[in-house]
Amino acid sequence: MKQPVALLLAVLVTIPAFSSPLPDPAKPGQKPIVIVVTIDGFPARALEDPRLPMPTLRALAAAGAQAKAMVPINPTVTWPNHTAIITGVNASEHHVMANGLISFPADGSAPVVKPWVDKDKLVNARTLYDAAAEKGLTTGQVDWVAIYGARGVQWQFEEKPNANGEIAKELIADKLVTREQVEQFGEKSSPAWRDEIWTDAAVDILKRHTPDLLLFHLLDTDTLQHQYGPLTPAAYAAYAYADQCLGRLVEAARSAGVLDRTKFFILSDHGFTSSTHSISPNVLLVQQGLLTKSGTSYKGSVWTKAEGGSAELFIRDKSLRAALVPKLKAAFTATTGIDGVYTNEEARTLGIPATADTDQAPDLYLTAREGYAFDDRLDGLLVSDTSLHGQHGYNNVDPNMQALFVASGAHIRGGVVLDTISNLRVAPTIAKILNVSLSAAKEPPLNEILR
Repeated sequence: MKQPVALLLAVLVTIPAFSSPLPDPAKPGQKPIVIVVTIDGFPARALEDPRLPMPTLRALAAAGAQAKAMVPINPTVTWPNHTAIITGVNASEHHVMANGLISFPADGSAPVVKPWVDKDKLVNARTLYDAAAEKGLTTGQVDWVAIYGARGVQWQFEEKPNANGEIAKELIADKLVTREQVEQFGEKSSPAWRDEIWTDAAVDILKRHTPDLLLFHLLDTDTLQHQYGPLTPAAYAAYAYADQCLGRLVEAARSAGVLDRTKFFILSDHGFTSSTHSISPNVLLVQQGLLTKSGTSYKGSVWTKAEGGSAELFIRDKSLRAALVPKLKAAFTATTGIDGVYTNEEARTLGIPATADTDQAPDLYLTAREGYAFDDRLDGLLVSDTSLHGQHGYNNVDPNMQALFVASGAHIRGGVVLDTISNLRVAPTIAKILNVSLSAAKEPPLNEILR
């Protein structure tokens, strides 16, 4: 175990337990509050471990409903799945294919994922907060994604927070954070500290503003699992810390006097697995002369963009597609470590958008075998050995990619254990609770968990 991880574990076990998180009985006719908490990358299989140090999560699950597993959408990446959770549609409809907008430079250089773009340029679907705003309901968000510039959100403390924002000013006034720390939020800080401040923000929004819908994303679990792998001592430390943050939010609902009308949805966006081999599909494109070096950089009309267990290939020159798609499909099919190579038409059966609908849709969609992951390198070997890293992005039917689902609180049935469910059923369920409409969401709500 790395020394910093051992220290974190020692600190965690010294934190005193808070009072029971079990919600009080709801009173008839009360206006519901829905709090969605995502624990990034938490694998469903971790909940099977009786030694999992997450007492808050376990208590909420015992008092409410849980699923054995929740199937994410493809690609099994953070932003596409967070968007699915609040729209009820997959990437074929909402068009979010990466952790931001995939941008293609005009000079033929490598595609770039741009996270800080307006929601309306990125998300091609109606969200819960859009529907809530139409009904006069309010929304708060903390570290949620694909939500920048959203008009239906009243209170927010973003992944990249604005020091002049209302919630940031409140945290600064309460001496929970300094203005300088907010301005340099992602630059001079640790993942655990950022989760702490994001939790401060979620507590602030809940207690001061009490929105009808609160979206809250915890990220440290993803960061540490990428570095050390899932179900490792470092990962367990991150799980335990996420549980402490969750406990603070439950206590905030109790102290604000709204616990008896609050419904918690504790979810993850995807699971995790480990890789020890790397596939560099752009190297194959260089070998085939489709990417050429110009000065210090490569340029071309064909590129791949890696997403861990998957990679997306884009042919920007449409006139080349008919010849290149079958040629490259054959070449990648013969590559060690690649599990599937799908044309765009084939990938649509996996929930990938059509190239006719969006430039975010790939011409080929690649998935990796267990133990392998894709990267964006342009030189070296096509397939190489690497140190162990945690990865996601694999086909959503992979057992390791299965996500967490727990619902608990007012009007949630207790003792319900569901089989495997789709994460596309979350948004219709919350829409039913809030009495709002998501007409594009075709999956049924989870009526079996509602009283």
